[in-house]
Amino acid sequence: MSTIRVLENLPEPHPTRPRPGVRRLLQADGGNLICFHFLPGQSLPDHRAAHPITVQCLRGTLVFTCEDEEITMEPGVVLHLPAYLIHRVDCPADADPAEQHVLLLTMLTGEDATPPRARRLRHP
Repeated sequence: MSTIRVLENLPEPHPTRPRPGVRRLLQADGGNLICFHFLPGQSLPDHRAAHPITVQCLRGTLVFTCEDEEITMEPGVVLHLPAYLIHRVDCPADADPAEQHVLLLTMLTGEDATPPRARRLRHP
């Protein structure tokens, strides 16, 4: 079991950069957790993930665009995307600068993250 206190381990966003702060919080069996902390006007331009993902807004407001659909993400909104689907995430330029704008991505890798030696010990 792993306990991740996401909001206590936020990456630091840099006001002079166009991209949000990013930190991988967990690499484990079946998936990775990656946290993004946006400032108003920052974005992740069009990209794709090699695995299925879920994304959820933990704080603030973000705009998620996939194909021709634009979704306003606020706390409580969770999206699922299949692998290789092009998408982008924007923090609106007029978003409240006093508020944190946080996205949690779960990459559903399906991979065994256990090192090979530990796997041998676990499964004699």
